[in-house]
Amino acid sequence: MSKNSRPRRGSLQFWPRKRATRLLGSVNWKALPVSSEKPGFLGFIVYKVGMASCFVKDNTEHSLTKGGKIAIPSTILEAPPVKIFAVRFYKHHQPIKDVIVGTDKELKKILRLPKKTEKDLNKAIDKIKDYDDIRVIIYSLVSRTNIKKTPDIIEVALSGKKEEKLEIIKKFLNKEISITDVAESFLDNLVDVRGVTKGHGFQGPVKRFGIKLREHKSEKGMRKVGSIGPWHPARLTFRVPMAGQTGFFTRVSYNNKIIHIGKSSEKRSNPKAGWKQYGKIKTEYIVLRGSVQGPAKRPLLLTRALRPTRKQLKKNYEFIELR
Repeated sequence: MSKNSRPRRGSLQFWPRKRATRLLGSVNWKALPVSSEKPGFLGFIVYKVGMASCFVKDNTEHSLTKGGKIAIPSTILEAPPVKIFAVRFYKHHQPIKDVIVGTDKELKKILRLPKKTEKDLNKAIDKIKDYDDIRVIIYSLVSRTNIKKTPDIIEVALSGKKEEKLEIIKKFLNKEISITDVAESFLDNLVDVRGVTKGHGFQGPVKRFGIKLREHKSEKGMRKVGSIGPWHPARLTFRVPMAGQTGFFTRVSYNNKIIHIGKSSEKRSNPKAGWKQYGKIKTEYIVLRGSVQGPAKRPLLLTRALRPTRKQLKKNYEFIELR
């Protein structure tokens, strides 16, 4: 009989292993690859609906199933439109000025809005004069979905030159930005999904790190670590699997392929009874290949792929239907 062995779960890369403070974490926008050909927004707020089987026609070169109809496990994400709340100017990688341009009533639930806002962005730019970079603070119009009324807000960078970024911001000022407007800037339909995983609360080392159960006559418990360390050095290292918080961690799912972007008006976009623990999609939605972190209704941030691989880039699918 072969030996059943595998590396333990629970990467030592992440420390401390505690609950995330925010559902939408910060992003190192400077690390993302920038394309001068497709200037645009580098991120977008979406909400997880659930998983389904996606039937596609495989058009991938040299694939064994090329030209055939295949079923792929996929994730559906609802993408309500977003709007620009403020324009942030940077100098030497430090924010120097925030120009608030949006004062919707929905924002009063999460922010203290000023009485006066900058109606003319050009006048604000003339006052600042010298700046290196521009980013925008966007918020989601999540009240149009079945999830909640309070919008989610986050800072998003743009690709392109400084002048191109300014033109894009002026184009969408006080206007709704849909996922189709942003998807053009995602290179080869590859995205990274950033968000918080499903939480499991306080768990022991067996579930948290996947250690093996001890013999039934073991001293001081079966579901414990056999040795937590030597006598000397007389201290406990962080590498020892111990009980603690499991899940609800900020993680990134890399290189997810966008199969389809559709609208709620399309046929079979919603089951008759709605999606489990979610309801019905009311706005635009995205179909991603594979699974992503988090339960239903969890806010996620789509960003341009940080490190695209050739294996994912060459995949080419023609969407047929969801089941």
